[in-house]
Amino acid sequence: MKKIVLAAFAAAVAVPVAAAPGDTATTQGEATAEIVAPISIVHDTGASLNFGLIVAGTTGGTVVVDTADAGSVTGDLLFASGSSNSADSFTVSGDPDRAFTIELFDGAVDDGGSNSMNFTTTTDSLSVSLNGSGSYQFAVGGTLTVAANQPAGVYSGQYDVTVSYD
Repeated sequence: MKKIVLAAFAAAVAVPVAAAPGDTATTQGEATAEIVAPISIVHDTGASLNFGLIVAGTTGGTVVVDTADAGSVTGDLLFASGSSNSADSFTVSGDPDRAFTIELFDGAVDDGGSNSMNFTTTTDSLSVSLNGSGSYQFAVGGTLTVAANQPAGVYSGQYDVTVSYD
């Protein structure tokens, strides 16, 4: 008799029991998505990082233009009469009130030939937010390194600016 009871118990444990009707339930989850306006940047018309009219001396130096258009020189440099300085200007557009980062890259100017000068760029803040209309304007200043006895000429060049959402 013990063998029959044990065999019946073992068979009951080895076979899975089917779920009884009414032992299941279903509900629904939620999903969301938000489309963010793409971020874009444009160079403001007529703007330029202008280091001015510079008289280069025998030892060189730097020209600094801040984001408020003020220029200064160091070393053996002078501003020529009638010189003016200006910061560059950009406008960013995108999703209102969204934070973003500005990444500035350095550049160089050349005279179209073999003469060049390097410059670094700067702005007031690299981490900012778009306003309630989805816009933000900022200025870029810089520091130009002028070599000793830098050859005379008109120098021009470009640099990159990247913006990305945080």
